[in-house]
Amino acid sequence: MEMSIHSMEVVNRLATHSARLSSLSSSSNNNNQVNDDDDVHALLHSEYIHLYISTCISSCEAMRYDRHLQNKSVRLVCVFLQSLIRNDILSVEDLFVEVQSFCIEFSRIREAAALFQLLKNQVNK
Repeated sequence: MEMSIHSMEVVNRLATHSARLSSLSSSSNNNNQVNDDDDVHALLHSEYIHLYISTCISSCEAMRYDRHLQNKSVRLVCVFLQSLIRNDILSVEDLFVEVQSFCIEFSRIREAAALFQLLKNQVNK
């Protein structure tokens, strides 16, 4: 899937929906002492999310022809990644090197610097 604001929104909502289902199921399992793992199905597999993130990063890096569009795309990707990390959908360790490299490459952009800081904080926990 190519990167666009619409595709990011779809991936974010589907991934967030999967995470909410998991947390609702685990909280109800704790209350009822019943384990119904069959009731929870992730809408997006983690490998798909990782592949999509790699595609987004590659798309941003390839937009050298239009600096304004590149900056806008980098901001969107950074906010998208922050959302996935804060909602515990994305494990920092899984894509640390790739995302860190992305943040360093675009460190002039405020959102990339904030994402880099979030990565560092998550790793130090």
